[in-house]
Amino acid sequence: MRYFLALVVSLPALAMLPACQTMEPEAPVANIPFSGLEGTNWRLVEFRSMDDAQGITRPDDPDKYTITFHNDGSLSARLDCNRGVGPWRNDIANATGGTLSIGPLGVTRALCPQPSMGEKLERQLGEVRSFTIADNRLNMALMADGGIIVWEPKPYD
Repeated sequence: MRYFLALVVSLPALAMLPACQTMEPEAPVANIPFSGLEGTNWRLVEFRSMDDAQGITRPDDPDKYTITFHNDGSLSARLDCNRGVGPWRNDIANATGGTLSIGPLGVTRALCPQPSMGEKLERQLGEVRSFTIADNRLNMALMADGGIIVWEPKPYD
């Protein structure tokens, strides 16, 4: 009888053992880097201003304006005839976008032939606050409804 009683008391405890497994807690989403940008390379498609008077501006050659997000949290950019480097981060991300901050950028200061979007793009990258990925394009939203910078994937050279 004593063994039967011990068995009856032990069975519920044994049934609960799988629930007592040690599991690694999941990190909050805010601390997980968005893997969709790390190691990617993009070229400029257009700048969409929220001001109807400015409209959409497209580069004469998209390959003159590129951005690469490195896995270590740094980025490199081609801004027409100039080059830039600096940090990037996104604290909140999901499968289609999240927050994004870029810079400050260290940029060379060559005088590029006009028309050039290099200086304007340099300023705008410092104003980026969020991004979305839609239709295989990276859309960077600027602060205070300043506009959208649209990028498309660029194969590595």
